Amino acid sequence: MSATTWDPALYLDFDDHRSRPFHDLLARVGAARSRRVVDMGCGPGHLTAVLAARWPGAAVTAFDSSAEMVAAARERGVEAEQVDVRDWTPAPDTDVVITNAVLQWVPEHPVLLPRWLAALPAGAWFAMQVPGNLDAPSHALVRELLDEPHWRGSTDLRDGTAVLDPAGYADLLAPACAVDAWETTYLQRLTGDDPVLNWISATALRPVRAALPEADYRAFRAELAPRLRAAYPARADGSTWFPFRRVFAVARV
Repeated sequence: MSATTWDPALYLDFDDHRSRPFHDLLARVGAARSRRVVDMGCGPGHLTAVLAARWPGAAVTAFDSSAEMVAAARERGVEAEQVDVRDWTPAPDTDVVITNAVLQWVPEHPVLLPRWLAALPAGAWFAMQVPGNLDAPSHALVRELLDEPHWRGSTDLRDGTAVLDPAGYADLLAPACAVDAWETTYLQRLTGDDPVLNWISATALRPVRAALPEADYRAFRAELAPRLRAAYPARADGSTWFPFRRVFAVARV
């Protein structure tokens, strides 16, 4: 399978909905000041400035594994670096780490989390958010289509086992620190033609896009679209309700 690539502009099509969990996560971080703040998986850098404004005296480190996202962040003036989270180690002065909708892409993150916390200084904060909707129709229908004869073997997609529930993260993090873990289901109102398909095209469908030639990818989307419309029917005003579960954990070392 080809490496997954990202489209920053497509990702930002739903910026308000994608940013809300970040702000809800950040609101639970109690650090009054920080020497260094890390934006782990900064994406196009559109939220890194929020961290700089929250802790104006801190050095802000931003990184992402995607070259496309790093380039977009740099265009915004963010000094982002291309780094895989698997290779990252916190600097000794790291007082706040924020990772928003990143770790679901890293199967071994339950092993990495305790390692990162052990490397943070006393009093540091680690805040994470991951999608908890990987078994929702938006994702399950993609996996079902990929399992049909024509598409079988194209690529594999994550299911609900890619992330833990709040209790799972609390159990994982609690031995090292104080933990606040919770979940929220946002009922998002989407508009436009095939809005759920457009939403997942920027995220869940990226591995499919990377695995298939352009013509095949268009055919795959054409087969998927009516299934998503049936699962998420349009309302009388043309908008669509899209429930989206998110899982949060905030730890203080």
